[in-house]
Amino acid sequence: MSGAVHLTVDLDRCIGIGQCEMLEPEVFRLDDEDGISRVVDGATLDRARAAEVVERCPSMAISIVEDSPSG
Repeated sequence: MSGAVHLTVDLDRCIGIGQCEMLEPEVFRLDDEDGISRVVDGATLDRARAAEVVERCPSMAISIVEDSPSG
């Protein structure tokens, strides 16, 4: 298992195509006000699937949030 990761959307880069919401409707929502995608609070994806969604974003606005090691 690859492990679950969080994702983030760069609001300045997102062009509101909705590809992410189509691929993962439980993780992404297009905002009704500005048409920009947002990650649903607390949503995660398997790392492999997250990497696929990142790659398929036409505006390259999605990235995986890497947890920094604590210590």
